[in-house]
Amino acid sequence: MITPYDLGATLYMPATRNDLFQVIAQNKYPHLKSLVICLEDAVVEREIELGIENLSVLLAGIAQLELKDGPLIFIRPRNIPMAKRLIVELDLTKVTGFVLPKFELSQVEEWSQALSGTHLLAMPTLETASCFDAAKMNQLATTMRNDAYFSAKTIVLRIGGNDLMHALGIRRNRAKTLYDGPLGYAIKMIVCTFGAHGFSMTAPVCEIIDSPAILLAELEIDNEHGLVGKTAIHPKQIEHINNAFKVQVTDYLDALKILNSNCAVFQSNGAMCEPATHHMWAKNIVARSQSYGFIDEIAHSLYEQHRSEKIL
Repeated sequence: MITPYDLGATLYMPATRNDLFQVIAQNKYPHLKSLVICLEDAVVEREIELGIENLSVLLAGIAQLELKDGPLIFIRPRNIPMAKRLIVELDLTKVTGFVLPKFELSQVEEWSQALSGTHLLAMPTLETASCFDAAKMNQLATTMRNDAYFSAKTIVLRIGGNDLMHALGIRRNRAKTLYDGPLGYAIKMIVCTFGAHGFSMTAPVCEIIDSPAILLAELEIDNEHGLVGKTAIHPKQIEHINNAFKVQVTDYLDALKILNSNCAVFQSNGAMCEPATHHMWAKNIVARSQSYGFIDEIAHSLYEQHRSEKIL
């Protein structure tokens, strides 16, 4: 079963790229967990048909391959009509799901109808001006939760940082994280709104490629907000992102105690643990450890020691 924690660093690549087969079939980037093949913003209008043809050839080429160690494959169509076309014309057997661009309340029903009956998971992307309206976001989350397709098949919602900054007419400060500017409010509000409805979210891209320090600082805050992965726009970001979601051994041991405890409240590692309120956090920590591993390599032996216990 695919979980939100299986996405890790999600690398975006235009559908017109000629090395997509190598990335998927030959594991060109060995630590890549998920890939988005983009037919939207990353492809200019005049190259759309070229991108679709390239994608068709790619999917035919990997149809008979065993892809156990390859990345999860997502496609980002330009719009709903294109998504319907891809479903009809292409062999999507090896495709995990679709990224739904510029996702808004008015599109929920049509996307649901288009994708229902397929195996495809959905990654709706929140990247329009409506994302700054808390009431609209709550209405969208409620509608998705009550929709049969989206309640079952939404693996995560993506927060489209660059499009949201475009809506404000700004560009990020190269020396600061996204959270230091006005998007800090939007991310916090979106996380609280959709998280309360049971949805997982991934973090916006850090387009400052030449500053690992900014990426690492942003990843630390992503983690504090409960985000479960992050978009990557350059291969050298992959390892940084995946490493940032590894689990501290102390958190893992606290999670095991919380999930297995018969006590209402207890102390562990100098902090109060309350299973009634920390239960979901503990489940998330265990799930993260299963996908990302541990910061401290010693923790691997602890995981082996405890993995046979019934903790979920």
